[in-house]
Amino acid sequence: MTAASADPAFTPDPDAPTPAEFRRAMGMFASGVTVVSGLDGEEPVGFACQSFASVSLEPPLILFCADHNGRAWPRIRSSGRFCVNVLGEEQVDICGRFGSSKGRKYDGLDWDLSRWGTPALRDVLLRVHAEVHDVHVAGDHDVVIGRVLELEQVSEQRPMLFFRGRFGVEQPEPADQTPPGPNLWGWGDHWG
Repeated sequence: MTAASADPAFTPDPDAPTPAEFRRAMGMFASGVTVVSGLDGEEPVGFACQSFASVSLEPPLILFCADHNGRAWPRIRSSGRFCVNVLGEEQVDICGRFGSSKGRKYDGLDWDLSRWGTPALRDVLLRVHAEVHDVHVAGDHDVVIGRVLELEQVSEQRPMLFFRGRFGVEQPEPADQTPPGPNLWGWGDHWG
């Protein structure tokens, strides 16, 4: 779904940044990485998500953004509940599983069913169990507001960060300053 099909009043601005320019610029903002998980019937589903934030303390609300073209988000939405699993920096393999549209994300992966009926990934930093409170269409994504049901601090480790198309911020800049291409994790697949 494009912005034009999501919003009939949308008129492209010829001076606006292209999607590639926008993606490259937003890559300058380091973000944490999460996996939003849920059940579709009895089948576990989930997707990697960088756009996650707290919204309100009273009531406790969080938000994440999910691509309209994603496969997992519509299935999670119909269940009404989800878990945001905040990844640690060593969990690149889990991020790769859920950041790709290919393959079965839970094959061979140890996870638990939470008391809220959502998949809870093991050894993450934090689990935020929530129910869908509200959904707002914003361009080609949904902004999902979740009402927090429970917080579980699982482990003490460094968080996974995504910055300039790479994991972590401590690696030296590559000599080639060519902008990251669309085949990097999260940029070639549709999340959600």
